Amino acid sequence: MKNRTLQKQDFHRGRATAIASGVACLELSIVNVYLVGPPQAGDRAWVLVDTGLPASHETIVREAARRFGHGARPAAIVMTHGHIDHAGSVRELAELWDVPVYAHRLEAPYLTGRSDYPPGDPTVGGGAMARLGPRLFSRRAIDLGSRFHLLPQDGTVPGMPGWRWIHTPGHTPGHVSLFRDEDRTLIAGDAFVTTHQESFWAVLTQAQEVWRPPAYFTINWNASRASVQALARLEPEVAGTGHGIPMSGERLRRELNDLAEHFDEAMPDDGRYVRQPARADEDGIYRVPPPRFDPLPPLLVSAGLVALIGTRLWRGRAA
Repeated sequence: MKNRTLQKQDFHRGRATAIASGVACLELSIVNVYLVGPPQAGDRAWVLVDTGLPASHETIVREAARRFGHGARPAAIVMTHGHIDHAGSVRELAELWDVPVYAHRLEAPYLTGRSDYPPGDPTVGGGAMARLGPRLFSRRAIDLGSRFHLLPQDGTVPGMPGWRWIHTPGHTPGHVSLFRDEDRTLIAGDAFVTTHQESFWAVLTQAQEVWRPPAYFTINWNASRASVQALARLEPEVAGTGHGIPMSGERLRRELNDLAEHFDEAMPDDGRYVRQPARADEDGIYRVPPPRFDPLPPLLVSAGLVALIGTRLWRGRAA
């Protein structure tokens, strides 16, 4: 696939759009998943990266059939991390397709039922989505049982020849990004995103810009800084992120380098995990800093989420 500038008008929610050779982004309500494999690859010849929200599985199955062929199951599901907006449909899809699920060993506790994620921080980020997310998105662990597998220690990615996984912690302890050296294609998960994710308006309009990881669930800002800097050094040609329209070319590299160089300025001024990180190991979270006081009424937050989802659904039907 010839490199091209990826623009907002190229993408339509609920339809998979090619962003690089053998890589398609499927934009769901507030999150992206990625289908990796050549068109019409057939059964067990492609990989799904992340699985969206709990209601996303039907759309993913439909688009997988359209892209790879009727009844074509993936060889694997690879998780950048286990937050509910990325792992919400993983159990349903793993069972439907009888497929293994891979993630980093430090993400294992949250995908095998051993540890919940720490609480989000609704006081950080300065936007409506920062207020909404921590209260209304579950942080409970998912238990995939025997379907869960650790990513290979050699850095290879099952079912994705030519790709390697890179440990990019900060947003979560075991967060990974995926990189294909041949054409410098990056699937970054939430190590950084391409929209101002804390802003209700930015999420609604999907304005493209390289942005820090979603602040309200990022639990280690020092680790996140190092991860962004590591990804910037790769000089990606294309980047697909968990939130926002994928970006490419010189603009992507310029904005990613700027974020890496000025990460401290891009960080929230204060917050529960800005002051000190949550601590985790292979068994999960073992220390969480105290919360900050938040006066925002929960009813107002709930009303905001209903408005966001309703508006996104209306825009999808009108498109």
